[in-house]
Amino acid sequence: MSLRFQPARRHTLLALALAIAGMGAAHAEQRVIRIVVPYGTGAVQDTIARAIGDELGQALNASIVVENRAGAGGTVGTAQVARAKPDGNTLVLAAASHHIAGYLYKNLSYDPYKDFTGVAYLGNTGYIILASASLNAKNTAEFIQAVRAKPGAYDYASAGNGSASHLGMASFLTAAGAQMQHIPMKSTGDAVTELLAGRVQAVTAATIGVTAYRNDPRVTFLAYTGKTRSRFAPDLPTAAESGLPGYAFDSWLGLLAPAGIAAADRDQINAAVNKVLADPKVQARLASLGVEAEAKSAAQFQDLLKADWEAAEKVVAASGARVE
Repeated sequence: MSLRFQPARRHTLLALALAIAGMGAAHAEQRVIRIVVPYGTGAVQDTIARAIGDELGQALNASIVVENRAGAGGTVGTAQVARAKPDGNTLVLAAASHHIAGYLYKNLSYDPYKDFTGVAYLGNTGYIILASASLNAKNTAEFIQAVRAKPGAYDYASAGNGSASHLGMASFLTAAGAQMQHIPMKSTGDAVTELLAGRVQAVTAATIGVTAYRNDPRVTFLAYTGKTRSRFAPDLPTAAESGLPGYAFDSWLGLLAPAGIAAADRDQINAAVNKVLADPKVQARLASLGVEAEAKSAAQFQDLLKADWEAAEKVVAASGARVE
């Protein structure tokens, strides 16, 4: 016995086939946005990119791909983005080190300020200045007094020449009119280990990395380096509150696109990121990484970048750091 499809059935099957084909085409044409992280897997910027990736993809109806391009202090991956098409599909998750590289490295293939446009601000992370308990300095003023009394006699450790922990401490000492010897290590963790062991007398480290030592008798938490107190250590005064008016050192975090991105593309991504930042789950993830999330317009972010680019020159000059 043979079966014959009725006209209505044929039309239904045809419509279903066309719908399935359309779904496949739509899926195949889904926008793909690459967020380049110029550091290895597990780095702070890498973790932040992955913390917002799913929600950002949903907000933009796009597939977010986090791509690690490490090397030369973050300049290898950043250079790749500088050369990319400015269509909004290739971004770099950058921090204050992005601008610092412009003054730290002698022969960059790109201009950190002119070759990029600020698309979306994510927030900032600050640093804490810690001293060895052996100095018997109960606060920032006493620490500065002790260091000034013996210029160059004490040491501070950092995550390496030109790192944020190096530049933060160097700029602090310059503001304080004090001198210490710089001991570069391979990582912030190594620098903190040196402090805990009493082999150096101070360290400047990202807030989230040292809060576990708040009650450790081997160290004294002196001050927070941000412009205002940190939500993660609200009882810790800022350096500005502790006798260094105007001093601040923190790191912004945000997404940059190659210069030339259309305003409409920039604003679309900015609106999507701000929507994601309003999600309590995303806020909690970023807080666990020591990031104080905050939404800004693209124009506000660009103003911040301009000011930071100008300030970075002074920070690097104060440190004396240079990478050939």
